[in-house]
Amino acid sequence: MDYDALCACLEGKPDARRDMPFGADTLVFKVMDKIFALVAWQADPLTVSLKADPLEAVILRKQYPAVTPGYHLNKQHWNTVTLDGGIPDVEIYRMIDDSYRLVARGLSRAQRDRLKMLGWDVG
Repeated sequence: MDYDALCACLEGKPDARRDMPFGADTLVFKVMDKIFALVAWQADPLTVSLKADPLEAVILRKQYPAVTPGYHLNKQHWNTVTLDGGIPDVEIYRMIDDSYRLVARGLSRAQRDRLKMLGWDVG
């Protein structure tokens, strides 16, 4: 997955927007002001940090060498994924959806209802 495909996927989520609150090196994607992805867009290879269920986070780390504990994040809840071709794109898309869903579940009821109106059921 390349930078353009990654950003298109992240920005394609309902009410998602990009920001750079931590400086020029980290591109942040938020759903209603809650972070669901952080992209080291200048890194080579590209990396993205995504929220994950704690058990799923460990399983992904064991399954893929390109998945490591979240860099500068809560290691229990975040993974950093190196996009070096070692993980099928379909799996990366699934990780992105999971991150978005986990973050969206923490939103207020009104915010979750808005996402449902936009076609995204946060479960």
